[in-house]
Amino acid sequence: MAYVQIESDNRMEEGPEGLQFQSFLSTDARAASPVGNVGSNASRGYRTDNGGPRSSAFWTLEYYQPYFDIDTKTVLRRCYTTLLPTSSSYLSAHLTPGADLYGPFWTLTTLIFALFICSSLASSIAAYLSSGGAVPGTPEIEYDFGLLSTAVAIVYAYGLGVPVLLWLALRYMGVGEWSVVEALSVWGYGQFVWIPVALLCVIPVPLVRWILVGIAFLVSGYFLAANVYPILSTADAKPVRLIIILLGVLHAGLALCFKILFFSYYVVKPEGPSDPLPESLRL
Repeated sequence: MAYVQIESDNRMEEGPEGLQFQSFLSTDARAASPVGNVGSNASRGYRTDNGGPRSSAFWTLEYYQPYFDIDTKTVLRRCYTTLLPTSSSYLSAHLTPGADLYGPFWTLTTLIFALFICSSLASSIAAYLSSGGAVPGTPEIEYDFGLLSTAVAIVYAYGLGVPVLLWLALRYMGVGEWSVVEALSVWGYGQFVWIPVALLCVIPVPLVRWILVGIAFLVSGYFLAANVYPILSTADAKPVRLIIILLGVLHAGLALCFKILFFSYYVVKPEGPSDPLPESLRL
């Protein structure tokens, strides 16, 4: 058996400083390799800006983390733009690069506390005006904390339940133009107008309250119709478009619930024009 002596590389004897590593992959291959992007969102399974697939399962927190990765400035912009009627779609014009769940969640949650706090404040103002502003002998005001649970049930059922049910119904009928996250985002941001209206409904003038509720109903209703009807119109079956009527009825019911349950406090001596609401519906 013959042995061949191979001359050692002088660079191996120079120590670690003499070692050099070189990648034989092309630039495109290194960019696509997970090793070359250890610190990127894509390597951790998060959603990238181009909407690429995520490797995380839907029951893990990493799956939902991209939908909450949004800054406050963007959330505020998405909120107040719902008050401005435009001809373009809200999804394409404002929910880019993608819809989020952070803004809709806090919009609905803020609305719940706004309804309860402003309703309690309206109740105390009505009681104060009913007593003529006299502190002695004024009955103690008892806050109805049951209104808080009522607000939670109504707001979350409408802001979360309705879009999910609508998305499931459209998927069943073969209309898949939007995702469930986009549906929740549109519905959540669409309820933003009720927050300033809840603050203004503290004014103890029944007619003013009705006008404010009517304005909020029209603004939010137009916003939802302008973003939902184009999706319904893509269905092959024309009767699918009639769903917009059902959504309008539900939206009108929401507006009446807000007015009757949270802002129907009256003073003994009415302030301003009389309320058109029948006596039997007044609190």
